Amino acid sequence: MENPAQTGLPFMKMHGLGNDFVVIDARTTDVSMTAPLAAALADRHRGVGFDQLAVIHADAEADLALVFYNADGSTAGACGNATRCVARHEMTRTGKTTLAIRTERGLLDAVDAGNGLTSINMGAPQLLWQDIPLAREVDTLALPIEGAPTATGMGNPHCTFFVEDAEAVDLAALGARMEHHPLFPERTNVQFTHVLGPDHLRMRVWERGVGVTLASGSSSCATAVAAARRGLTGRRVTIELDGGTIHIDWRDDGVWMTGPTAHVFDAVLTPDVLAKL
Repeated sequence: MENPAQTGLPFMKMHGLGNDFVVIDARTTDVSMTAPLAAALADRHRGVGFDQLAVIHADAEADLALVFYNADGSTAGACGNATRCVARHEMTRTGKTTLAIRTERGLLDAVDAGNGLTSINMGAPQLLWQDIPLAREVDTLALPIEGAPTATGMGNPHCTFFVEDAEAVDLAALGARMEHHPLFPERTNVQFTHVLGPDHLRMRVWERGVGVTLASGSSSCATAVAAARRGLTGRRVTIELDGGTIHIDWRDDGVWMTGPTAHVFDAVLTPDVLAKL
């Protein structure tokens, strides 16, 4: 393996609907990721900049394993758009059309959906208060919070508000406040959504440890589940995000997410910069 201290740190820049990532392949680069290093790399002025960082590892029982970091250096149990991006990269690299990817959620299935789209089974949603997790036992369908949002776990916690107009919401202010609500001991991702039709939603998102993002895969899954549970839509929906369109299908075997990805560029962070991070 290469030693980044001597040769620099290779990385890939990717995005899914504008939700952007730095991806490091630890199978070929000797790197020990830490929270401070992740946060330094996330700095869009002095580092590289990203919403999340994904580190690829080898796995004896899967095609690969992924570990995720948020922009503040905290870890994330799931990151749907990054998983799709890495899956597409690995399919292109190996010629495979299906993959098994290990994350904190367990083994996730990835499938080439054709036309440049990639599908990921993000697993079954967590609907019980202790699994999401919440600080105490409450009705997860309608939390005792103004606006009665719905709580859902998708490997990380989510809080979905259904509003008249997602465009009119002060996303930065409300998202920041709700991320740290005491009902969510591990903080939460926050979504504001309105219904466009029986199978069509408009959603905007504040991500835990990041802030406002153009898209979020796990948030899209959580919102689709919440809308179906509340009887607002069926279990198969199209969601319009600030960064584009994603398709969610809540099936018996899990919540499937399908959308486009982009591998923007490959680069190397220099040893000199690494030494100052």
